[in-house]
Amino acid sequence: MLNAITQLSELLDSNEDEVVEFKEAKTQYDFKKLCKYFSALSNEANLKAKKYAWLVLGVNDDKHVIGTQAYPESSHLDKLKKDVADRMTGRVTFTDIYEVSHPNGRVLMFQIPPAPQGMPIASDGHYYGRDGSSLGALNINELESIRAPIESDWSRHIIPNADIEDLDVDAIAFARQRFTEKNPKLRNDIEHWDDRTFLDKAKLTFKGQITRTAILLIGKSESEYFINPASAKITWILKDKDGIEKDYEHFTCPLLLAVDKVYSKIRNLKYRYMQANTLFPEEVEQYDPYLIRESLNNAIAHQDYERGGRITIVEFEDGKLIVKNEGRFIPISVEAVVKQDAPEHRYRNKFLAEAMVNLNMIDTIGSGIKKMFTIQRDKFFPLPEYDLTNNKVEVTIYGKVMDLAYAQKLAQAPDLSLEDIILLDKVQKGKALSDSEAKYLRDRQLIEGRKPNYHISKHIAEQTDEMASYIKHKGLNNQYYKDVILQCLEEYGAVKRSVFDEVLFDKLPAVLSKQQKKDKVRNLLQDLRRQDKIAVEGKTWKLKD
Repeated sequence: MLNAITQLSELLDSNEDEVVEFKEAKTQYDFKKLCKYFSALSNEANLKAKKYAWLVLGVNDDKHVIGTQAYPESSHLDKLKKDVADRMTGRVTFTDIYEVSHPNGRVLMFQIPPAPQGMPIASDGHYYGRDGSSLGALNINELESIRAPIESDWSRHIIPNADIEDLDVDAIAFARQRFTEKNPKLRNDIEHWDDRTFLDKAKLTFKGQITRTAILLIGKSESEYFINPASAKITWILKDKDGIEKDYEHFTCPLLLAVDKVYSKIRNLKYRYMQANTLFPEEVEQYDPYLIRESLNNAIAHQDYERGGRITIVEFEDGKLIVKNEGRFIPISVEAVVKQDAPEHRYRNKFLAEAMVNLNMIDTIGSGIKKMFTIQRDKFFPLPEYDLTNNKVEVTIYGKVMDLAYAQKLAQAPDLSLEDIILLDKVQKGKALSDSEAKYLRDRQLIEGRKPNYHISKHIAEQTDEMASYIKHKGLNNQYYKDVILQCLEEYGAVKRSVFDEVLFDKLPAVLSKQQKKDKVRNLLQDLRRQDKIAVEGKTWKLKD
């Protein structure tokens, strides 16, 4: 049985903001708000794989107990359970409600169950979630993550007609080597295991039976038919800067050996650039080996093999790689993975992922994507980009600097977190920001401009020696443009409107469209006319006498 006093103490000490909510509720608490928080906390508990979430009344934002008089009678609490159930999807309600007599006052603890997998919880038809400590609508990725049914593990399936003879001898030997590297304390034992024992220990086979995982990772190339209609293929494609295909090659099982073969096809050239405060150029590989292997191994681990597609890696001669696999991205978002830096609790191919962990191909501590971002940041290269549309995962890795001065200084700015840099990277690339992302950057004075034409703020531009770029994007003040107009009229007399367009367009903010620039010039001319400084005659403008 749960000890409510101990549980309260643990909640007050915890940092799990998205599955715990504290409210003062000194005298009462609004029922509609309570229902919204039930929906949000239940959904977040599912997404965070928690056994339950908590709504606690009688505690302020600083986690100090102040006491509450809400729902003073036990009969009120019993009725509350029913009233909440009446408003929730599937009539879900509190697991339990605890009253705690704290020295500083009475505390109510509402224990909320996680949303069942496949059924997000709505309050009065609206799905709620949390963004940090804020209450809001559950985003589409979170909604789909909860809605996704519990699927059987395709990779664990036993292939009755397959035998150890259908596995590649070299791949088994390499797997044994990688397993030993992962488990050095078992080296002596591993050396004495026969192949069948080793394959079971490494989770490639199950009780001596060949699994789809075994065929994928260590099967002979001709054994691929065992998993038909699934495909065990990786295709490497080389394209020039115009996207024209120049070369390609297909690789099949054993994928454990194919990864290195694919890696050897990539022309990982040396890239040279000048660092700040030095006369000596920095020389690095275009693509850190970790990025290539991590993205490729992740594609193997998370591919939706039931879709029958193949994994592709496209190399562009102008300095980028695109790795694509079939199947939706299971975590809530890439940003959430980087922020949490913790393992995902759901896997499409759990048996395959465990085998790949055992062979030191991937890890399950959740740090892979964050490490990829960190490597690129430290090289001053653009951060990896993820396209999660159309039921696929497509990651783009850049092998060159887009803007060295900006990238160097931005990465060195002492008060910017990796999450800040991820958002600013989107601004530099002209990618869309959500309203919450834009608000966050505005509140920190990191961006300026109007949606969707945001640009790096003067504050950051000064840190990054990018004042020229800042001026180009923000523009100069209106008086500067008016002075240019007046100077033109002084020197040339009567001037057509089209001349002002030609003179001013390249001086106006770069983020404005052609039509927006035309409107800006028109407004400047009309403003000067209202000030009685210029006049229009027919199609020409001149100074006012």
